[in-house]
Amino acid sequence: MATTVTAKGQVTIPKSVRDMLGITPGSKVDFQRAADGSIVLVTANHGEKASRFARFRGHAGKGMSTDAILALTRGEE
Repeated sequence: MATTVTAKGQVTIPKSVRDMLGITPGSKVDFQRAADGSIVLVTANHGEKASRFARFRGHAGKGMSTDAILALTRGEE
């Protein structure tokens, strides 16, 4: 699986790799050099207990549209 490096040195980890390693938004990863000189990506938060709120992070759910919120704050109906 190849990926492209951006000008900032960032790469997108393929979804299949994220799923296999359990990498979710906010996960920490580590790059380690193997004995043969290759670089290995590993999750760095194995020992940390997941927050009971972690599964809700980034999921506000369906709510009011921006226009509806602005109309409400302006007193429009």
